[in-house]
Amino acid sequence: MERYQIILCYDGTDFVGSQRQAARRTVQGEIEKALRQLNWTGKSILLAGRTDTGTHASGQAASFDLEWGHGLDALQRALNAHLASDIAVTRVKRVAENFHPRFDATSRRYQYCLFCQPVRDPLRERFAWRVWPPVPDLASLQSIWLGRHDYSAFGTPPRTGGSTTRTVTKSEWTSRGDEWVFDIQADAFLYRMIRRLVFVQVAVCQGRSSIETLARHLQQGRNPALEHGSVKIPTGLAPASGLVLVEVRYDNLVD
Repeated sequence: MERYQIILCYDGTDFVGSQRQAARRTVQGEIEKALRQLNWTGKSILLAGRTDTGTHASGQAASFDLEWGHGLDALQRALNAHLASDIAVTRVKRVAENFHPRFDATSRRYQYCLFCQPVRDPLRERFAWRVWPPVPDLASLQSIWLGRHDYSAFGTPPRTGGSTTRTVTKSEWTSRGDEWVFDIQADAFLYRMIRRLVFVQVAVCQGRSSIETLARHLQQGRNPALEHGSVKIPTGLAPASGLVLVEVRYDNLVD
């Protein structure tokens, strides 16, 4: 019996998130179903983190214990043979028996894609958010999130009463044609935090809020006094379809 780490790529459109749910299609459920075809007897795989319904991944990490008498390439091929076309195992490695993909992670990196166009585009909107009116200067907002801050105004902790302080080490907007891509990395993220950050940045660029308002909420957290008058930030989330979990990093994990 050995512990394996796998890296997953999936189109989240037809999944009800990554975490197993009874009688609903999830990433975890599909991986566990495939493993059972390989005589896996475990109860649950471990995931690096949860992704929402409709959110995609190119670098989700998971681990499990398995008796497997063949090589890593053979395990990758065997798993992919039992997985549907919208999910794939892109890497397999052996790890220490106490490795945990969530608790051992030192950072996560996500990308969010949007494009500016007045008419809907059914092909692009599977993996991006169509925004109109256009947002010409998202890059002017990117540095506001860098550093360690209380993000309680922009998300909720995974556990009730958990910390809402996070350290963001990368925050970049890049443009290509009519598209904008937000690249953000942090030690961890609050529930729906990135979709919230994208939404409020678009609101600022469309004149529905201000960068000063975002900065004030970032400095003071979820302060009820800020929810009145001109300091209130717009409510809402960017659609899950534009979000991709790109990478989970482990400082002590050797390739």
